Amino acid sequence: MTNHRPGEQGPIPGRSERIFVKQGYFYYRTREGIDIGPFDTEADAARGVEDFVGFLADDPHSAETLSHYSGKKVA
Repeated sequence: MTNHRPGEQGPIPGRSERIFVKQGYFYYRTREGIDIGPFDTEADAARGVEDFVGFLADDPHSAETLSHYSGKKVA
């Protein structure tokens, strides 16, 4: 991806695939570096990403909470 996302400014940060396979199962990685899974299929993991993004959108403090517990700062 070579375009800015909504609200981004400055240099475009490195991007990586959010969904990946580990030990035969699908996972997705949050911006906070937390791996969520396992899922049996890639489609299930993609739905998990959608649910997670919806959760973050519904609760503006959830990203801060994840950042606190992951030890990584939310951008």
